[in-house]
Amino acid sequence: MKKKAYGVLLLTGMFLLTLLSGCDTGIGSNRNIQNNGDIVGRYSGVTTQNVTIIDSEGWLESAYVTWNKTAGAESYNVYYTGMGVTASKIDTQLVREYPNYFRADILGMKAGSYTLKVAAVNSNGAEISYDQASVTVAAHDRSGYAFSGGKVPGAYKADGTPKDNAVILYVTENTKNTVSMNVANATANPCVGLQTILDAYKKGAETKPLIVRLIGQITDFSYMLDGDLVVENKNNANSYITIEGVGDDATADGWGIRLKNASNVEIRNIGFMNTDSGEGDNIGLQSGNNNIWVHNNDLFYGHAGGDADQAKGDGAMDSKKSLYVTFSYNHFWDTGKTHLIGNKESITAQNYISIHHNWYDHSDSRHPRVRVATVHVYNNYYDGVSKYGAGATMGADVFVEGNYFRNTKNPMLISMQGHDNGTFSSEDGGMIKAYNNYMDNSSAAYFTPYSSNSVDFDAYVASSRNQTVPSSVKAKKGGATYNNFDTASSMYSYTADSPQNARTKVMQYAGRMFGGDFDWTFNNTVDDPADAVNNALKSALNSYDTDLVAVQGEGSSSGGNDPGDGDDPGDGDGPGDGDDPGDGGDDDPIINPGNQVCTFTSSGRTNSFFNISGNVSNTKGTVTVNGTTYNWCLKIESSTNISFTTTGASTLKLVFGGSTSAAGKKVKVDGNSYTIDGNGYLTVPLSAGTHNITKADSINLFYIEI
Repeated sequence: MKKKAYGVLLLTGMFLLTLLSGCDTGIGSNRNIQNNGDIVGRYSGVTTQNVTIIDSEGWLESAYVTWNKTAGAESYNVYYTGMGVTASKIDTQLVREYPNYFRADILGMKAGSYTLKVAAVNSNGAEISYDQASVTVAAHDRSGYAFSGGKVPGAYKADGTPKDNAVILYVTENTKNTVSMNVANATANPCVGLQTILDAYKKGAETKPLIVRLIGQITDFSYMLDGDLVVENKNNANSYITIEGVGDDATADGWGIRLKNASNVEIRNIGFMNTDSGEGDNIGLQSGNNNIWVHNNDLFYGHAGGDADQAKGDGAMDSKKSLYVTFSYNHFWDTGKTHLIGNKESITAQNYISIHHNWYDHSDSRHPRVRVATVHVYNNYYDGVSKYGAGATMGADVFVEGNYFRNTKNPMLISMQGHDNGTFSSEDGGMIKAYNNYMDNSSAAYFTPYSSNSVDFDAYVASSRNQTVPSSVKAKKGGATYNNFDTASSMYSYTADSPQNARTKVMQYAGRMFGGDFDWTFNNTVDDPADAVNNALKSALNSYDTDLVAVQGEGSSSGGNDPGDGDDPGDGDGPGDGDDPGDGGDDDPIINPGNQVCTFTSSGRTNSFFNISGNVSNTKGTVTVNGTTYNWCLKIESSTNISFTTTGASTLKLVFGGSTSAAGKKVKVDGNSYTIDGNGYLTVPLSAGTHNITKADSINLFYIEI
């Protein structure tokens, strides 16, 4: 169905490991690999003399741009300008190749107007042509209980830019098991593999905001927890985690995400398909979570479970024993059991949940099914639902507001009364307040309001938004009354759309960026009443294979950014610098044969490019660059000298640190003293000629790049 080409990139990755094992320029062998494996060499689309933008558009706090291959280009730099940002260069991993075009996505943008610039870069590192386009970026809708207490879940600020000191990890099919970073109080550092990194966050000691960016179709990791990626942070109120997809094709294929004892977590812009885990949910809030925001995801079939009602998978997006949660702008594709909120055990804290602007696209049931909890269900689009919409049991309190019901059987149900004949639930009833919902005739035929039958009703329909439900209105089984949470002073602030406007907004924004890369059209006549597996849809999901050909940064990073690397929106470094070591392969030093990289071993102190005198050590701590951790360094002492000759304008990049802080210390380049920044990085522009690096302060040098 779709083709995937990852094999050649593995060669590039192995070459990188060879190069970094000692001081080796790699000239020649690098050229041979790139002739067969770089993102330009495999391009099969139209070639233009200059960069020519094909398409560009702004989205929710993000934007994308696509362009044709450019003659003479070895790689591409992409910049964005606007909303206080000037010519900021994006991380190279955000530049990807597809069969007929190149694409870059810019993430972490404030709402507003921007100019995007794509520049072609030749083998000498020079930009040889460029094209520009203008886009307008919109803001995410940050409404709901997840934001209670002034919290902004995830590693982005309320304005859409990364939180201060955020660490950004890039995860692809190639790097999913090798991505690494240091985590506070981890059992061993660096932590290698995404689940190992998340395991370290379980200790609750790490407070650097973490952004995990998934690129392309990612199948099972080598290490998971019962088939899931599990996020925990010991409910540390100062810990913020975002797991997000890049662009319109980020896909979790075969695995789900499970949250447990987690706080301030955001999951967004990911397509979940073929989930086959022990818990069985695409996204599951297991227990003990608070301030969780799950939005703009595509939820498809999981693998069949063991029960008869799990033919489409266990659950799509469930929440149990979790407090202050928002599920918004998600697209559910023919899911079976969509949302279970709460479980059979009684809980002390009411798990306040907001469910808004979701697209229930021919899904069957549980939109949501609520036990015990207090839930606000508003502005969702129920599109050909075969079993029931929102259901309340076990004393649950559900406010159903401003939703659009099209051909939905049983828009609302309370167990053991109204249109429930016992097939929905035999549990005690809950209570539903309804206001300003639209139902077409086929949906309204399955709905009985309290005003028509005060015993066997499906919901109490309020005459105004702020009308309270009288205590005399009780569930037929169990006698539950409504707690009127929605009119209390503690209710959060929001603005509900009309049902018609909500439907339009949902169809525009629900799911991944611009609807995602998976195309499917339901046949309403057949699919509206059906609750069995759609075999054609199931087959298409099983056959799905990404169109992604290559990721530009794969050759120069195992997937990891350090804070302040200069490439990401809001990182606070100089506009467009994007050049510090550790930024995830900004200038593709391995792709460009003119680049030189040197690290250190017990004997690796000289080569044909760098002439180095001085003492090395492996007892001075470690430094992580481009996701790789180094423990050998060159001690910058009075006797230390590094000399080399450049044949043209170049940029010198140095990484210092280890057990001794390098921030604010100085080193001499060509006799001039330069101050090392707070991350241990130094970048110095060089002209053609011979250069020397010598001591200003005593410090440890772990990495050199020209």
